[in-house]
Amino acid sequence: MFKFEREQKIFDIAGVKVGGQPGQLPTVMIGSIFYHKHKIVVDERTGEFDRTKAEELLKKEEELMDRTGNPRIVDVCCSYPEAFEKFIDFVANSIDGPFAIDGTTEDVRIAGAKYVSEVGLSDRVIYNSITPHIKESELLAIKEAKIKSAILLTLNTRNPTISGRLEALEELLNIANSLGIEKPLVDTTVLDIPDPGPVSKTIYRVKEKYGLPAGAGIHNAVDRWRERVKLDSQRYTLASSVANALSIIMGADFVLYGPIENAPEAYFAVSLADAYVSYSMRQEYRLRPLTEKHPIFRIFRK
Repeated sequence: MFKFEREQKIFDIAGVKVGGQPGQLPTVMIGSIFYHKHKIVVDERTGEFDRTKAEELLKKEEELMDRTGNPRIVDVCCSYPEAFEKFIDFVANSIDGPFAIDGTTEDVRIAGAKYVSEVGLSDRVIYNSITPHIKESELLAIKEAKIKSAILLTLNTRNPTISGRLEALEELLNIANSLGIEKPLVDTTVLDIPDPGPVSKTIYRVKEKYGLPAGAGIHNAVDRWRERVKLDSQRYTLASSVANALSIIMGADFVLYGPIENAPEAYFAVSLADAYVSYSMRQEYRLRPLTEKHPIFRIFRK
């Protein structure tokens, strides 16, 4: 394993700490709820959903979080502005920690930003996400909502390489600074099926150069693969586990693991990778975890 020469920032977002040197903190798990075509959503436009099933999903993830030591950020997705209030209220009242607001369109995300500001939830929110193509109207909404944390999506379609992602990040950091974003999380952006390699290396480069918390939704690469060929459930789970583990080995601080239903497989793979990394860092660098809740202390118990 390796230790970064640059000082690594650790952000505390509503009680969840993210960042640091490899092995210091558990990887933060970000799973999505109320996403497009989520079966628990009865009406995407009005925000009607099966509350019992939604509670079960959050409770099951909470149990996994307690079992592994990996903290969570719930990614609250939405497709229509009028539905966001119900989704946000439910998650904010069901969990104690932070959550992300994630809309499919600009109008939806703006509605989410305005609502969390109105009800005093801005300090618990991660804005998902700021891209190089973001419009002024959305930037203004983020700034007026006084949201202090956001995911910076290093999307560079003209240069979809490691260097291209880093170029996009320079622009994103300037944007984030102008908005008063104090706790940026860098998503190194999946664009194609083989991207877990470049995405993971970009995570390393981001932490090496900036010391910022970095991660990615690497499952997106596996999802695109599954769309082209028939991956059975076992191979899909294995592929996702390998992709997530690869990013952690390269220093990832968080993983956007996709639908919240994938939590059991995702938490198992990520917590195991965390434990392996932590044990190596302790032997080579005498670097111990910063919390007794780290997976190294939990997952090998009976």
